[in-house]
Parts: sequence; C-alpha cells; structure tokens
Amino acid sequence: MKSNLPKLNSILIASSLVIIIVGFALMTGEPSDATAFNPDIFSVRRITVGLMCSLFGFLLMIVAILYKPRTK
Repeated sequence: MKSNLPKLNSILIASSLVIIIVGFALMTGEPSDATAFNPDIFSVRRITVGLMCSLFGFLLMIVAILYKPRTK
C-alpha cells in the first residue's frame, strides 16, 4: 500500500505519537478516593512534565502533517 506522505513526515508522525503516549503515561498514577486523600495528584510530574510532553507531541504532530519537504 502506497502512502501519500513522504518518509520524513511518517517518521515525524510516529515520533510525535510516541511523545504523546509518554506524556499521558507520565500523567497517570493512583487517584484519591473518598476515604483517603493522595497528595501525589498535585506532583510536578503529573501536572507539568506530563502536560508539556503531551502538548509538545501534539504540536509536533501538526508540524509533521503540514511539513512539505523541498523539491529538487
């Protein structure tokens, strides 16, 4: 099956998808429940690092889709 996207675009899309998955994985953890409060829900890893990683992945995905390589 032939793809309409160049090879570089496909590589960038795959790498941005991996970055997004890593970002969501960084945001996971044990939740708080009705009987016990878990202060880890406010950790820097969950709120800042995971969010920035996912945001960077989504921005890279937009760039990967719109990027047009130079023609010779």
